[in-house]
Amino acid sequence: MAKSNEVKFKVAATVADINVTPMVDVMLVLLIIFMVITPMLSKGVSVDLAKTKNPIAMQAADKSDAIVVAITRDGKSFLNTTQIKPEDLAPKVKDLLTGKTDHEVFVKSDQRAKYQTVLDVVQNLQAAGVDQLGLLTDLQQDNRKQPTDTGGTPATPDEKKQ
Repeated sequence: MAKSNEVKFKVAATVADINVTPMVDVMLVLLIIFMVITPMLSKGVSVDLAKTKNPIAMQAADKSDAIVVAITRDGKSFLNTTQIKPEDLAPKVKDLLTGKTDHEVFVKSDQRAKYQTVLDVVQNLQAAGVDQLGLLTDLQQDNRKQPTDTGGTPATPDEKKQ
């Protein structure tokens, strides 16, 4: 005899599919976070560096413990990312150089910065005991075309005068 109060429930079948929607949501949020944070991780202050024709590569400037002094267009100086007055630079750099074997500091200056400001920074770095000073520059792009000789043989100096 079956009781009339009993209710029979039907058990749903187990779904074996993986729901990837939450994972995609989390990955998109992480991607956006990294896209926003990555530009902020660039080392130091950005300046428009002076252009040179034959720069020398200075891989030591890219190290995480490198001491970089930046001088902006408006004359502000920065020790790594902290703004500092040029006269306060010597004791701070001296503290950073203690315990290091090489006393090397890199200076990157905006190409339109006043020369006197750059000179003040360099003199204060020398007063701090800096042995080697690296001046960071950019490669100058030469867009001018060099004159070429249309003939098959190179012209002698006498032929060029004519």
